[in-house]
Amino acid sequence: MSSESQDWKFCQVFGDRSPVEEVSDVDIVSAVEFNETGDYIATGDRGGRVVIFERCQDKDVKSKKKEPKAPEYKFFVEFQSHEPEFDYLKSLEIEEKINKIKWLNRTSGGHHLLTTNDKTIKLWRVHEKKVKQVMSTNIPVSNGVFSRAPPPISALKIPKIQTRESIVTAQARRVYANAHAYHINSISVNSDGETYISSDDLRINLWNLAVSDQSFNIVDIKPANMEELTEVITSAEFHPQQCNVFMYSSSKGTIKLADMRQSALCDNYSKVFEEEEDPANKSFFSEIISSISDIKFSRDGRYILSRDYLTLKLWDINMESKPVKSIPIHDYLRSKLCDLYENDCIFDKFECTMSGDGSQLLTGSYHNYFHIYDKNTKNDVCIEASKYAQKTKNKTSLTGKMKLGRKKEPKKNDEINPDTIEFTKKALHVAWHPRENLIAVGAANNLYLYAAQ
Repeated sequence: MSSESQDWKFCQVFGDRSPVEEVSDVDIVSAVEFNETGDYIATGDRGGRVVIFERCQDKDVKSKKKEPKAPEYKFFVEFQSHEPEFDYLKSLEIEEKINKIKWLNRTSGGHHLLTTNDKTIKLWRVHEKKVKQVMSTNIPVSNGVFSRAPPPISALKIPKIQTRESIVTAQARRVYANAHAYHINSISVNSDGETYISSDDLRINLWNLAVSDQSFNIVDIKPANMEELTEVITSAEFHPQQCNVFMYSSSKGTIKLADMRQSALCDNYSKVFEEEEDPANKSFFSEIISSISDIKFSRDGRYILSRDYLTLKLWDINMESKPVKSIPIHDYLRSKLCDLYENDCIFDKFECTMSGDGSQLLTGSYHNYFHIYDKNTKNDVCIEASKYAQKTKNKTSLTGKMKLGRKKEPKKNDEINPDTIEFTKKALHVAWHPRENLIAVGAANNLYLYAAQ
């Protein structure tokens, strides 16, 4: 179903409804990820916490009417994944902020997921634990004092252990530390289910999930003289089907595809995807805005989705010279690049993702806008994620005046006035349900869920 014929509707919002100015920095969402079935959503924040939401069963959300009801999620568990640390050798503070979360395929009881901050990756097991209590004791005890005299020996009975309740708990199974000298920007689990990669600014390491004290360096772009450094790694991801193939992006706007069968150190890539810039458009900001902030494979591995500051690009893995489609996201901000550079917004890293069938693309923007692009119909829908979506509003003009309405109309890029945009509102983190038209958008301290009917 194309996005043009779909009606994207607000489903839920999780998080405090405080104004953006009053949001505490540690509460800001920094990672969002669906598990492989889409029944669970994991979010990480700058305070090092991970919150998992569970999908409500259909019988819990069905309506009296026969109309299909939008999926609903409920709180499942929250745990502290990382704590602030201090590197005494480098006199460097290590933030607790969660940079990435990746689910592992479920193989037994409980769920497993990887979380990472700037330096340390952890493997967590989340499962239900039964709390048992000794019942039917011979002598009732109240506040540590026998409530009555002990019974005769003939009246003694064997106490029973009964399950009182079930609680959800999280346990750190492994800690993968001391392998990165620079900040970790991404992790990706291999299709073999046994290994994963982690990347920082200059290196990519290959890990075995069962071994926490050893990793193998497979990409190293650090020059002998750091003054000769011209680019850094910004993201990395495994191929969804071929366990020997992975890709990584750089701050120069290139995507490199590498094959681990060719050599132990994959500095010599197999393919490089790069679009030559028009010399007429070159400016002081060209290198900054061309830096790729996120890359994703389609589920079949045929396409690559990349996001830089101004555009969303779709690449065919068999065509390296140029993307098959380039979707402008922030073209209306070209005139404001100088202001965005001064307030550091030009360095914001927006994520991107695809629908399960690869037909639709999703990325975020400012003013809590997010874009859904249908590559079949070429339709680009721009929607504002609002915590007050129950009181939907329609923009009547570019002046930003609002009126109450029954439905929030999607906007187009040419209808957005850059002078009315609030740059403190950023929809940086997005995720798409693996099987349904359900998306999760992380902005400030809120998680928004939208579904298409």
